[in-house]
Amino acid sequence: MTKQLFRVLDMHCSNCVMTIEGLEDDLPGVKSVRASYHKGTVEVEYDERRLSEGAIKDAIARLGYTVA
Repeated sequence: MTKQLFRVLDMHCSNCVMTIEGLEDDLPGVKSVRASYHKGTVEVEYDERRLSEGAIKDAIARLGYTVA
């Protein structure tokens, strides 16, 4: 398992957090997602054999958020 911290520029409320944390159910290989709009970060713990960092960034972008 790998933990990766992503900077997400345009989260601004608890709905944003809930939307992004929903990736835990949508992406195979993700163990946990913790988002903070106060810090502008998303921490993802995932199985690097099943999922790449790029795929996580793409999934966040598809939700309408900008990954720095």
